[in-house]
Amino acid sequence: MEFLDATHNGFLVAMSCVVALVAGFTGLSLTRDLSEKPMFQKKMSIALASIALGGGIWAMHFIAMLGLQLPILFYYDAAITLVSALSAILLVGAALILMHFAERTPAIISIAGGIVGIGILVMHYIGMAGLELCRAIYTTSGVIVSSFVAIGLCVLAFWIAYGQRTNRNIVLGTLCFAIAVCSVHFLAMAGTRFVADPSLSEFGPSMSNETLALGVIFFSFVIFGACLWVSVTYLVVSPERETGLPAPSALHEADPTAMLQIPCERDGSKVFIAPNDVSFVRADGHYTQVYTEKERLFCVWPVTEATKRLVPVGFLKTHRSYLVNPRRVARFERTKDKGRCVFEGPDLPPAPVSRSKLKAIQDALASQVGAVRAT
Repeated sequence: MEFLDATHNGFLVAMSCVVALVAGFTGLSLTRDLSEKPMFQKKMSIALASIALGGGIWAMHFIAMLGLQLPILFYYDAAITLVSALSAILLVGAALILMHFAERTPAIISIAGGIVGIGILVMHYIGMAGLELCRAIYTTSGVIVSSFVAIGLCVLAFWIAYGQRTNRNIVLGTLCFAIAVCSVHFLAMAGTRFVADPSLSEFGPSMSNETLALGVIFFSFVIFGACLWVSVTYLVVSPERETGLPAPSALHEADPTAMLQIPCERDGSKVFIAPNDVSFVRADGHYTQVYTEKERLFCVWPVTEATKRLVPVGFLKTHRSYLVNPRRVARFERTKDKGRCVFEGPDLPPAPVSRSKLKAIQDALASQVGAVRAT
């Protein structure tokens, strides 16, 4: 078997790395603050982020492949090339759905990162299968090393980017994602040899390097445009800097709930409810139901997000699925090992108190005006 001499165009190799970096930044930025957005906007953001990240993986691979120089003419199978792009986008989409529609536990973050790493590998090897007039020969070490690097770095990228959703962590997560994508490609290519194969695949129509270049250039422009779009959100001037007034937190030190608003949906439109107007919050799958004195509203926050935001402003977690506003509790009732909080509104159902929290909730409510301590 005679291997072909392969070289790479340095400029295209560098550009492929830039595209991976821009795609990672765009995709991770599109998923910021999704818990505060309506459901439709949340789904659209995840779909666009999947296209940016998955399409960026595909664009990086084929920009680098356009820089591959062999002593023979070779083509690509258009259908297989398209399948490779769709595979990356769908797998990245599955990972983002897990991150934003399931409870974000350490296991979920690791699984999502692993799925993206697998997506990079699947895209690479499906894309390589689309070569025509030549064939790639892989080494075991190259496949194993690239696989470990892809999954490990993607898990690390997701842990960094989703550990705390700060701008700094998104940038660091972007770097890890770009390194993962580039490392998989070049480590795999380092262990790959090419041989001439005069047979043409009949799976789909043949596509020349020139045609592929047009598609890759167009998609790269889309990614760069999206990057400019999301970059603007990092440059928005804060109100205190724009007006010269003190920060809102300084204006509301006396009432920490004054600036917090709970995003809810009423008849298909988005409304914001002040915590003081809420009687209790109940978990509802991956979302929550917000109960006021007169109505029940859907909220996009999961119960973990609601706990993180509402407990610091005085809410009590009476049960793994319930957060109670003690200012709205009319009385606390306890019978043996069961308890419940009864509210002012006549149509409001009581909120259960779990056995492990009975004493703590009873003591916390004892000082509330109008609350009756059970005996």
